[in-house]
Amino acid sequence: MTALANHRFLKMHGAGNAIVVLDLRSSRHIVSGREAKAIAEDPRSHFDQLMVLHDAVTPGTDAYLRIYNTDGSRAGACGNGTRCVAFAMLDDPAMARPVECGSLTLETEAGLVGVKRVADRSFTVDMGKPRLKWDEIPLRDPFPDTRRIELQIGPIDDPILHSPGAVSMGNPHAIFFVDRDPEAYDLEQIGPMLEGHPIFPERANISIAQVVARDIIKLRVWERGAGLTLACGTAACATVVAASRLRMIGRQATVSLPGGQLSVEWRADDHVLMTGPVFLEGEGTFAPEIFSGLAP
Repeated sequence: MTALANHRFLKMHGAGNAIVVLDLRSSRHIVSGREAKAIAEDPRSHFDQLMVLHDAVTPGTDAYLRIYNTDGSRAGACGNGTRCVAFAMLDDPAMARPVECGSLTLETEAGLVGVKRVADRSFTVDMGKPRLKWDEIPLRDPFPDTRRIELQIGPIDDPILHSPGAVSMGNPHAIFFVDRDPEAYDLEQIGPMLEGHPIFPERANISIAQVVARDIIKLRVWERGAGLTLACGTAACATVVAASRLRMIGRQATVSLPGGQLSVEWRADDHVLMTGPVFLEGEGTFAPEIFSGLAP
C-alpha cells in the first residue's frame, strides 16, 4: 500500500487554478507520476497542479517543492500553486511551522522562488528572470529572436494563429497575440495540437492573449500536462514579458483569466513578480482505493 493512503491534503485554488497541497516533510516518500495521476483522477482531490512539500535541501530555504501536472508529469514552476503553498505553510494548523516573517524562500526544479504575504489571502511571488534564448526555453530550432517564432496553425495563406512569442518562466510558453477575444478561439482543440509540436522538445503551454489596454491583458491558457485551465501563473508572467518585448504594453499589467485576475510586473532587475489571491476550499485524506491499481 502506498504511503499516501489516508494522507491529509489541502484543496485550494489561486485565481481558479485548481491546486492540491501535500506535506511530505519528514518523509522520504517521493510521489510517482502514477500516484499523482491517480490523485488527479479522483474528483475529491482533482487538481491542475499538485504541490508537494519536502524538507529543505538548500540552506536558507524553507522547503523543497515538487510540482506535478494532471497527467503525472512534472512542472518546474507554478506561481498560483506557490501562493497556495505559502498560505499553507504560514496559516494551516497542521502544516504551519514558525517563520520569522510572512516571507518564504522555496526551491523548485526551476530554482529558488521567493513569496511574500501582502494581504490576508494575497501573496506576491518572485518568479525569477525569464528565459528568452531559444535553447533556454527550449526550442528545437535556433531562433535568433524569440519575440516571434515561426509557428502557425491553419491555412498557410490565412492562419488561425501565427508567430507566437516564446518565453520560459520555469516552464516553456508560446503566446499568440490576437485582436479578438481569446474566447473566440477553440483552444480546447488548438492546445493539444500545439502542446506537443516538435518545435517544443519539452512540450509547451499554449496561450492566446488579447492586449485590451496598455496595462490590461485578457488571457486563456492550455497547460501542458493539465489541459485547459482557469488560470496559469507562469503563463500570465510569460505573457507580460512577451507583450512588453513587443512594446504592446509597458512592464506591468493586470492579466485577466477565466478564473480571476493576476498582477504582473517585469522589474528593471529582470525579475518577474506576480501578485494574486489564494482560496482554501477544504481538506481531505486520500482514499486508499484510488491507489489500488498501482504496483507497490
